[in-house]
Amino acid sequence: MKVLSKLSLVMLLGFGLTGCALFEEDEPDPDEIPELIEIQAQFEPDVNWQEQVGDGVDHHFSRLTPVIDKGVVYAASREGVVSAFSVDNGDELWSVDLRSQETDGWFEEPISMRISGGITLAYDKLFLGTEHGQVMALNPASGEIMWQQKVKGEVIAPPGYGEGLVVVNTGAGYIVALHPDSGETRWEYEQEVPPLTLRGISSPVVANGGVIFGNADGKLSVLIAESGLEAWKQSVATAVGASELERLVDVDTRPVVSTDTIYSLAYNGNLIAVNLQSGQIKWKKEYSAYLDLAISGVNLYLTDVSGHVYAVDSRNGAVVWKQTDLARRGVTGAYVDGDYVIVGDTEGYLHWLDKESGNIVSRMELDSSGFYISAIGKDKKIIVQTRDGELSAIQTP
Repeated sequence: MKVLSKLSLVMLLGFGLTGCALFEEDEPDPDEIPELIEIQAQFEPDVNWQEQVGDGVDHHFSRLTPVIDKGVVYAASREGVVSAFSVDNGDELWSVDLRSQETDGWFEEPISMRISGGITLAYDKLFLGTEHGQVMALNPASGEIMWQQKVKGEVIAPPGYGEGLVVVNTGAGYIVALHPDSGETRWEYEQEVPPLTLRGISSPVVANGGVIFGNADGKLSVLIAESGLEAWKQSVATAVGASELERLVDVDTRPVVSTDTIYSLAYNGNLIAVNLQSGQIKWKKEYSAYLDLAISGVNLYLTDVSGHVYAVDSRNGAVVWKQTDLARRGVTGAYVDGDYVIVGDTEGYLHWLDKESGNIVSRMELDSSGFYISAIGKDKKIIVQTRDGELSAIQTP
């Protein structure tokens, strides 16, 4: 199986559009990040505190995301540092280095754990997955490893949980359900993986007795949580085109479940709403994206492959607004904070969009290493993590 990173894909598409010719003087370089358009800021966000979590994820593809619970924010780095901080003031409560003391033979540094999936907090445990195919459960009070389990393939998406299970989706095409107390495998489901895929997989969601996840072949699937048997499968995108690039249809977004409806999104495909019980399509609209959706009220918020941010009516798929000023800036998925939709970009800027209009109403530069994941938040305070491991708590006035 060949895996294509998002950055590589953008570069390939850019060169594909321009062929082998040199750029004309008046033609923009498709790989150059556009300058920001000036805005009239309506407020200035405040940085409450900043802390460091190892060396972050560096330039590697990652969806390693902090998580907040009971006044504590937990964060991790790719090499294996996991830390807990007070949400109020950033005080470090504990920090552990999960790397073994084995070295690579060149430098006297422990070998990286390559943590890539997580953090998921459930059943009074922190769950993490690695590119080596390890799933770990940590004690949230101390960071102590409670159990480890080997699975088939890389774990590069946060595990899901529910129905007494921890569920991981691996890069090798396996859905594995584990017992949260022991890590024992309860059942395993194998899905077909196309010869070329994006480097990313859908984080599973457990709801209403089912395990819901996207597939690299453009499908949305539901398994019965108790047994791992397939309940139904629905197409989100259909592979078309002559080349393998044109035929990429990965459903990498985490499904969003709201009452009796599942929302899912595919690369080179569609945004769809389907009935949770039957899998029947309620509506379908053409989009291309691989970043997770957000939902607030009746609207869905998404970022497409071009960096355009949308508000979409969840009842019918109608576009409420579209913000294009951040195109080609490596924009993250959206996080909704009260009256605002917040996205980060690859140069380390955070942008506040008015939730009703989509207008950019504030901006803040934090870290030039850039953002790679959506913000998270609690009580009007948002937590963001940059590629070099800087963890920041920011207050919106």
